[in-house]
Amino acid sequence: MLRRLAVTHSPLDLPGVAVGFALLAGGLSQVLAHHLKVPGIVLLLLAGVLLGPDVADVVRPATLADGLHLLVGFAVAVILFEGGLNLDLKRLRRSSRAIRYLVTRGAVITAVAATVLARFTMDFSWSVAALFGCLVIVTGPTVISPLMRRLAVEPNTASLLEGEGVLIDPIGALVAVVALKFVLSPTLDTGFEGLLDLSLGLGAGGLIGVLFGVGLGLVLRHKHLIPEGMHNIVTLASVIALFQGSNAVVHESGLAAVTFAGIALRGMHTPHLEDLIEFKEQLTTLLIGMLFVLLAADVRLADVYGLGMGGVWAVVGMMLVVRPLNVFLGTLGAGLRFRQKLFLSWIGPRGIVSAAVASLVAVEMNRTGLEGGTELRALVFLVIAATVIVAGLTGGRVARALGLARPPANGWLVLGAHALGRCIANILRERGEDVILLDRNAGDCRRAEEQGFRVVYGNALHPRTLLRADLEQRAGAMALTRNDEVNLLFINRCQETLRRGKPALWMAHTGATEGITQKMVNQAGADVLAGAGIDAAMWCHWLDRGHARVVRFVVHEASTGIEIASKTLLPLLVVRDGLHRLVGTRTSYMVGDEVVFLMQIQREAEIRVQLRESGFRPLVVEQAPGVAIHAEATAVVAPTI
Repeated sequence: MLRRLAVTHSPLDLPGVAVGFALLAGGLSQVLAHHLKVPGIVLLLLAGVLLGPDVADVVRPATLADGLHLLVGFAVAVILFEGGLNLDLKRLRRSSRAIRYLVTRGAVITAVAATVLARFTMDFSWSVAALFGCLVIVTGPTVISPLMRRLAVEPNTASLLEGEGVLIDPIGALVAVVALKFVLSPTLDTGFEGLLDLSLGLGAGGLIGVLFGVGLGLVLRHKHLIPEGMHNIVTLASVIALFQGSNAVVHESGLAAVTFAGIALRGMHTPHLEDLIEFKEQLTTLLIGMLFVLLAADVRLADVYGLGMGGVWAVVGMMLVVRPLNVFLGTLGAGLRFRQKLFLSWIGPRGIVSAAVASLVAVEMNRTGLEGGTELRALVFLVIAATVIVAGLTGGRVARALGLARPPANGWLVLGAHALGRCIANILRERGEDVILLDRNAGDCRRAEEQGFRVVYGNALHPRTLLRADLEQRAGAMALTRNDEVNLLFINRCQETLRRGKPALWMAHTGATEGITQKMVNQAGADVLAGAGIDAAMWCHWLDRGHARVVRFVVHEASTGIEIASKTLLPLLVVRDGLHRLVGTRTSYMVGDEVVFLMQIQREAEIRVQLRESGFRPLVVEQAPGVAIHAEATAVVAPTI
């Protein structure tokens, strides 16, 4: 017995230990990254190196043997399925030309330029160099989003980078899988047969994925078929089965299948889609942590050192040549400013999808005897580490130097993208405020986007949604839903997040919900918009039908303004000495103040009499000598970048 114990392997050689420690390290690294406000991938990379065989030797990926390939495949399948769920094809068509150009022709430029770069700096074969070019197409929201929050980049430029990251992830991964299949095709040398085999794999995977996604969507739509709370579990099991089943039917078609399944399921608009996306985001976060620690531990430092100066020149070329070519050539005709192009050229960090797919590619290449897989993976990891670290350390300075840094605590987050919310947001935007609209109504979100607003779709009470809405960088928040309880809950969440100073918190208080009093609103640190109850549904109805408009008056005589609070007239904004403030319960008016109202048109004559009696006169703007106009136009829609 003692002799048997003496030859027993170390407990660290058990595969379960490697996975367990990788899960724990991945979770803790992402928590720490959140508190330090750094991209999580930086600490995940560091954790993998420190816990791997080259340092602490706690996480030993080699103990997993073929299991690592299986884990990588499953994790990438779930990540790509989640990417497909987030890939809104309608949003891609509606998004700014700059984003569309970055994820289409910009991606092609990156792939071609990176292929040439790897061919001549690393002496890779053209096929391996092409794989590298496809792998570094993606940037990734898991890196970009926290980076933009920490660097406090002005909204338009930040949205370009974030939009590129969200849309390019599944596209880039699918392109890499296509390239891998093309390289590994056993009949590649026969030309036509190789292309036929490639088309069969992609076509079959896409078809299987679309059919599966539509079928799954129909099942999830059935209210009584799957018990409440089981939809996410059934979907996860189905995705893993789809991945393996598609690979079994047509070789290497699984990744394409899960990506197209996610896209198809999103298009089905199932009742549980939002919960499903939220669950997949959480699961993806867990898998990203585990996967990156395992993959970083599996990349030996000797492999990275072995790249030599060629690897250094490849990284420098990616940052100083390939990325600028992508931005400057890819966005021609998109209307971007020169300094925006410079900043986008400097910020191009690669993320978890590049790492995961690179490891999958390396495993497949080694398994089939194709040379260069280890070097390819080491180079991709070196690019990831260098681009993330450089962007994180220098991005803030570059943004400030280019005048693209956002002032601290700037702008508003408005809950409610309906007609009233868009109207008030536009009034604030005309005064130079940066406004983000938040809603879970797809139609209202679409109309807000068409008017050039930044929009976040999701549950306003969920912390992850508020994180995506960049609440921490807002000077204030406003709740304009038709439900007082939701408004108050949202304001309380904002108060918890915006702990610094006294943030400006406002809410529409209809007074229709029992139990929500003015005192409760005050205790939440908020003020009531317009200083009185607002029937948000009625004003939305009037605005949608053109029965209400924005008008501007000036206080001609001393007035308390009490007489003007009515159901057909809403005082929204007071401008005094060039400064503006929303109208609330404690607002007083002084002679010379400009007041912005929302007025019901059908009772305009009556309202004008009421305003005149209260000491208000229409605002008159001198247009030319001897010519004056009344500033009572409806809100102007600002163009999209």
